[in-house]
Amino acid sequence: MADVMLELSAWEDLANIPADPPRMRPLCSKCCRPVQVCWCAALPPEPLNPAGRIVLLQHPAEEKRSLRTAPMLSVGLAPGKCLIYKGKRFPNTRHDAELEAILADKRSLLLYPSASSVPIEQIDPAGGPYNLILLDGTWPQAKAIYHCSTALHAMRQVKLVSSGTSSYIIRTQPTEGCLSTLETAIQALSALERDDRYREQLLQPLHVLCQYQLANGAVTHQSKEFLIRHNQYPKLIGRRLNRLLKHADNFKDDPSDGTERKHST
Repeated sequence: MADVMLELSAWEDLANIPADPPRMRPLCSKCCRPVQVCWCAALPPEPLNPAGRIVLLQHPAEEKRSLRTAPMLSVGLAPGKCLIYKGKRFPNTRHDAELEAILADKRSLLLYPSASSVPIEQIDPAGGPYNLILLDGTWPQAKAIYHCSTALHAMRQVKLVSSGTSSYIIRTQPTEGCLSTLETAIQALSALERDDRYREQLLQPLHVLCQYQLANGAVTHQSKEFLIRHNQYPKLIGRRLNRLLKHADNFKDDPSDGTERKHST
């Protein structure tokens, strides 16, 4: 019995020894990514300073993604030019009065493909400093945020008429023409500011990120739409994806419909 007690005591002593903390890779102070995979060298020589602000209403799930693009926008623009609020409904009790004022400001624009949205190229930048609101999340998350946030429904709404092809080639997009948060903001800023520097300079960190991932085992991804049309999609098509593909077909069949292809971060 004494031997058993001694053995239990020894095990308790071992169990109480604190574990060595895991060795952390050094992080970049700007992008907060490990230095080895930092993309800050590809940022604009000087942070770009638009007349207005980008305001991201970010779904909480986005913060957990290791390869998200919103941080590239945050550090690529001048301080105070990219604001990020997290939540599933806006505004809520956790947000400050500034967000409520932004959403109520008549100069604020919501980038969302509603029936009342107008092409962003039609907005006159001479109307004063603007706030461009983006919903940061996948298409289902963005729709949920919009429907739960009644403050967004009365805002002026704009859309991107032509989104092109995403450079985020290591992510599988739902349909052809879906863009990341960074790319969506770049297109909108280029139109509002009448300045191609946003497209030329802010996209470089995304190229660096993708090239690093490809050099270390990642592969280029075709969209789900492409894979389905070529009988290469490995899963059954759910109702949500089927609706999204039908929406994409309607967009292609009717070029007069400039509905934005929602970004998928």
